[in-house]
Amino acid sequence: MDEARRDRDEEGRARNARPRDGLGRPLPYGTPGVERQPEGVVRSPQETVREAQRLLDAGMPFHAHEVFEDAWKSGPDAERELWRGLAQMAVGLTHAARGNTAGGARLLRRGASAVEAFGGRDPHGIGVGPLAAWARELAGRVEAAGREAAGPGGGGGGVDAAAEAPRLRPGPRGDGR
Repeated sequence: MDEARRDRDEEGRARNARPRDGLGRPLPYGTPGVERQPEGVVRSPQETVREAQRLLDAGMPFHAHEVFEDAWKSGPDAERELWRGLAQMAVGLTHAARGNTAGGARLLRRGASAVEAFGGRDPHGIGVGPLAAWARELAGRVEAAGREAAGPGGGGGGVDAAAEAPRLRPGPRGDGR
């Protein structure tokens, strides 16, 4: 790979071909990374929720965000804000896991606000109320950790994305959480 040349896809659009870690951070060329989510996949809402939950549970919220992004771009207009809000929450969890407390908290809250508009309907079985509550609670903890890390002796790492993964649909997780 010629690193001086810009990576491009088959249509000539700029695409970074560098490998990525599980949180979507670029790694050096030649380093083994986590396989990326294919872009532009049209899934049913049930498939979207199932795949995103699998990725969230695996500690890969960046990849879950890409699944939600596909749904928001290909789904009906009436549901775009739902999928976009879910994508924002997944990116918020990504930032929180990377240690970006301010950005993580902001995106978690923005996503919660977007999905709350669907409250009472629970589209596709998504527990909108509990999900928004999860995002706001995590945002508060992430923000507090950021303030603590900024103090004397603070060091600040990120949250464990798999441990913090939300349940998109109410019910048992199957792994004791």
